[in-house]
Amino acid sequence: MPPHSYRRIPALARWAGSAVLALAAALPLGARAADFPTRPITLVVPFPAGGTPDILARLLGDSIAKRLGQPLIVENRAGAGGNIGAQAVARAAPDGQTLLMCAFGCTVAPSLYQPPPYDIVKDFAPVALIGTVPSVLVVNPKVPADTLQALLAYARAHPGKLNSASSGVGGSAHLATELLKQRAGIDLAHIPYKGAGQVAADLLGGQVDMYFDNLPASLANIRAGKLRALAVASAARAPAIPDVPTFAEAGVPDFLITPWFGVMAPAATPAPVLDTLHDAFDQALKSPEVAAKMRELGVETASGSRADLGRFVAAETVKWQGVITANHIKAE
Repeated sequence: MPPHSYRRIPALARWAGSAVLALAAALPLGARAADFPTRPITLVVPFPAGGTPDILARLLGDSIAKRLGQPLIVENRAGAGGNIGAQAVARAAPDGQTLLMCAFGCTVAPSLYQPPPYDIVKDFAPVALIGTVPSVLVVNPKVPADTLQALLAYARAHPGKLNSASSGVGGSAHLATELLKQRAGIDLAHIPYKGAGQVAADLLGGQVDMYFDNLPASLANIRAGKLRALAVASAARAPAIPDVPTFAEAGVPDFLITPWFGVMAPAATPAPVLDTLHDAFDQALKSPEVAAKMRELGVETASGSRADLGRFVAAETVKWQGVITANHIKAE
C-alpha cells in the first residue's frame, strides 16, 4: 500500500465514526415516534375543574385512550389565569406525553401580562382544534331584565350597580364585558374570580348578576330555569338554545366572542408524534358517541390540519392584542 494511503485511513475512520454516531443519535427519536405512546399521556387543563376545558378534556379521555392504547390523564393545574399550567407544558419533555388543553386565554396572555409568560406560537406546537362554543350572556333570575335591551336600559339607569363576573382577567368573559361596556355605553362592575366553578356558585346564589359563560357549562342551569339566557355572542343562534337571540338580533351588532379549545404540545415535539396525536383526536371527535355528546353540549367540533390550528392561533393572538391595547386592559 502506498505511504499516502495510510494518511487517508484516520480521516476515513473519523468520517465513518461520525456517520455512525449521527445514525445512532437519530434512531432513538425514530424509535420513540414509532412506539409512541409508551406510557399514560397527561393532558394539562390550566384551569380549575368544572369549566368547559375540563369538561371537554374528560369527555375525550376514554376515546383517546382507546385509539392510543394508553390512558389519558386529565390534570388540573390552575393559577395565574392559566399561565402556570401552560408554562409547565412548555417546559415539559417534547415527547408528546404531556399536552396542554389550550383555550381562549392562551392567545390573550402574551398581550395581557408583562413580561409575556410564553409565546404561544414559538413555545408550542399545534396538535388539534377541539372546537368552539357560543358565549352566552346569562343573568341571575333576580335581575329585572328578560331581554338584552331591558338589561342595557337597566344598566344605563343604574350606572355601576350591575356586576359582571369572569373566571379571570383576560378570559373571554372579561373581554366580553369590556366590549359590551364600550359598544353599549354602559357602566358595569367587573368581578374577576379564580375559576369558572366559583363563578357558577355565586351566580346561582345571586352574589353576582351576570356572566358571559361558555354554553356547555351553563346549559343545564339555563334549561332548569336557574339562569336566564339573554343573548349569544355568535353569528348564528345556538342549536342547543334556539329561542335565545344573537347579540345582533338583540340590537348590538358585530358582537362576536368565540371561545375555542385546542390541544398543544411542547414546541420541539417530533412531527410523527404530533401527527399520531392529531389523528387520535380527530378520530375521537368524529366518533358517533363523542360527536353526539358534543352536539348535546352545544360544542361545534372542528376539523382540519395541525397547520390550520397554528394559523388560527396566530390570528387570534393578533386580534385580541388589538382589543386589549385599545381598551387598556391589564392583568390585575
